[in-house]
Amino acid sequence: MKLRLWPRSLVGQLVLAVAAMLFVAQAVNYVLLVGGQRQQSLANAGGMAVARIVDAIERERRDTVFSGDDEPRQAQPTRRLPRTQILDTQFDPPRGAVHADPRLAQHVAARLGEAGLHAERVDAWVLHARRDVVGPHGPARTAVVSAKIGGRFVVVRTWLPAEGKRLQGFLLWQTLTLYLLILVPVLLIAWRAARPLRSLTQAVRRDPAGEGPPLDEEGPSDVRDVIAAFNASRARIGTMLADKDRMLGAVGHDLRTPLASLRVRVEAVDDEGLRDKMVATIDEMTAMLSDILAVARSGAGKEAPERYDPATLLAQLGEEYRAMGKPVSGPDALPALPMLTGRPLLVRRALRNLVDNALAYAGDATLLAEMRGDALRLVVRDAGPGIEPGRIAELIEPFARGEASRNRATGGAGLGLAIAHALAEGEGGRLDVSNRADASGLDAAVVLNARQA
Repeated sequence: MKLRLWPRSLVGQLVLAVAAMLFVAQAVNYVLLVGGQRQQSLANAGGMAVARIVDAIERERRDTVFSGDDEPRQAQPTRRLPRTQILDTQFDPPRGAVHADPRLAQHVAARLGEAGLHAERVDAWVLHARRDVVGPHGPARTAVVSAKIGGRFVVVRTWLPAEGKRLQGFLLWQTLTLYLLILVPVLLIAWRAARPLRSLTQAVRRDPAGEGPPLDEEGPSDVRDVIAAFNASRARIGTMLADKDRMLGAVGHDLRTPLASLRVRVEAVDDEGLRDKMVATIDEMTAMLSDILAVARSGAGKEAPERYDPATLLAQLGEEYRAMGKPVSGPDALPALPMLTGRPLLVRRALRNLVDNALAYAGDATLLAEMRGDALRLVVRDAGPGIEPGRIAELIEPFARGEASRNRATGGAGLGLAIAHALAEGEGGRLDVSNRADASGLDAAVVLNARQA
């Protein structure tokens, strides 16, 4: 199963885009706040350490002047950490009890330089404690700074503010609050815009000819304008189709009547051979007129949409042809097919045209059904010679024939695929014609959208 990360719907895309931008903004905010917190922590700890180092050096100088000693008094290294001590040897913290903090060391070295003291070397460590102690500015960790100044090591203790779990909690709650305050209104607005669009899409798929009632104009002004334009367009289409049906009815009546009269008169011709040829010509004209009217009226039936089972429709169609002694097999062992909403008679007419086409050109037909994603394919398969790939689109057009002659007995009028194509489009689907990949023959499928069923 293919994982889809980007949603297809308008609401999903808008909500995901806003959520992603909020997450990025909060991530940048977190990085900046953490950086600022670390700088403030270094400033507090480093400032205290520098003040104690300067104070220790000044006190030692005063003690040396007042005592008159040529050599300053020196503290001895100890494992205990007094607030300040001056050593002749480098301070060696206990192993495993601390970890180095080079950022604090660099900060202290820079501040000592600003204070006029040149430090030959500065090291800093943070003590590992079971829990944070309470420093001057709240929870803190003990840090030790060693600065080599004038060949001697000044070791001071300072407080490094604890890394804030409060900041993380604050940002978490802030992010959740922003999501609620922003995403909920965005979701409501997007849903308000998408709901009428979904209704419009369903109306276009179910009733493109304008037989249903006008859609309610709701939603934002842009969406209302689209729905109003669709209602007006569908009304015009419905009027045009109604005019076309009336015209076709009149044409069919006006042509069939003189053809019937002409056939009656032909029966009075004495020459039997000539009479048979004239009757055959009149029959061919009548059949051609019926085919033309069938193409023109494809998809324009007055059948009301209803729920139907495509598996049952296929099974009944196969039994109907087998009852007439036609070599139509299937459907056998169909997969679970979804119920559809539409006009089953139009679908049956489309499949019947495909079956008749397969019987005319291949001599046999097999009925199949398969699901491909949201598309339901009702397939009529034959074992005939197939069609050249470059001619498939051409043969779907009216009066296009795969057989070169114009003899109706060998190939019909070339309207079978055209009628099936028009009927499939009338149901919001399409006709898919392709050569079989596993054997010779053709797969002609009426493809319907099962997701909107």
